[in-house]
Amino acid sequence: MRQLRRLACCLLVAPALAWAAERAPAPLPDATAIDAEVARLMSATQSKGLALAVIDGGQIAYVHAYGLRNAAGDPLRDDTIMYGASLTKAVFAYTVMQLVEEGVLDLDTPISRYLPKPLPEYTDNKGYGPYQDLAGDERWRQLTARHLLTHRSGFGNFAFLEPDGKLRFHFDPGTRYAYSGEGLILLQFVLERGLGLDVGQEMQKRSFDRFGMTRTSMKWRDDFAGNLADGWTQQGEAVPHDERGRVRAAGSMDTSIADMARFAAGYVRGEGLSAQGAAELRRPQAPITTASQFPTLQDELPPAQRRADLAAGLGIVVFNGPQGAGFYKGGHDDSTGNTWVCVQRSQRCVVLLGNDVRSENAFPALVRFVLGETGVPFAWEYGARTFVD
Repeated sequence: MRQLRRLACCLLVAPALAWAAERAPAPLPDATAIDAEVARLMSATQSKGLALAVIDGGQIAYVHAYGLRNAAGDPLRDDTIMYGASLTKAVFAYTVMQLVEEGVLDLDTPISRYLPKPLPEYTDNKGYGPYQDLAGDERWRQLTARHLLTHRSGFGNFAFLEPDGKLRFHFDPGTRYAYSGEGLILLQFVLERGLGLDVGQEMQKRSFDRFGMTRTSMKWRDDFAGNLADGWTQQGEAVPHDERGRVRAAGSMDTSIADMARFAAGYVRGEGLSAQGAAELRRPQAPITTASQFPTLQDELPPAQRRADLAAGLGIVVFNGPQGAGFYKGGHDDSTGNTWVCVQRSQRCVVLLGNDVRSENAFPALVRFVLGETGVPFAWEYGARTFVD
């Protein structure tokens, strides 16, 4: 799609027309302007590859890919397979909310009620957490799906990052925010071992198939190999794409910018959920009390220094800015930088997939160029770093 769609409405009543004009969002930049801005920012950041999608009024308005997909010089395309990283968490939460609405799972029921035996007794859990490490600490019984989807489990990001590689609680479940992929993996474990579901299949039918995301999967597919994005690190080193063979709710999704545009549009419209279910995903669930997202277990700020406009949603972060309520989700590894930002009232979004992690330095400027000032908390997301203006 090379042209931005323009929304027009004919209102016959003069007062209604005046009201609509007052509330109408500012026009979006056209395709030529977006292309020029992306080129400028890619040059400034030395990014090799970046893909962009724009959603307007809950509909896909523009999708385009820029630069290279690999060191051989093949072009990045809008159907090129790129690593979704932690954008996976938002898709997983959307899938879980469908299960909640069907009565399969309750967000506030302790996970202990879904498991046939105590969590620490599971030792045949390769691919999940070392839950036997929790033996003797009964706080695992307090955990709920809501805690796990809002990063309030009490765990660090992953057990393998602990100095001794062991899983432990750093605070009581539900008492504060601290980013934890381990929490999402535990919820996947509960769905699979406790409820007998296949999370990969559930995400396929409830998310990927629903939105026609034919180039998206929770694990590697051989047909991806012919049009696949490698990545570049901060040092400009090319890194081959990781062919992930295991479903990981915290971040195994491969996708394309065209597919993520389909998901973002459907998500912001609330498709597949009741109005209440869609609102539940995006409402402020719990305050965020730290100065930045990482390190995940940093001290909380004094109450007077905390951001009142920032909170955890289910699988996303929600914020309030000049255009009203919004939400976003980032995704990152050593050679990948992704973000997805939406404004709820206008149902406008920008999705950015970078197969060069240096692209992240351009995200604030590029989101602002397309959407205007939204208030998305990039300084909290990325911490102290220099962004390109």
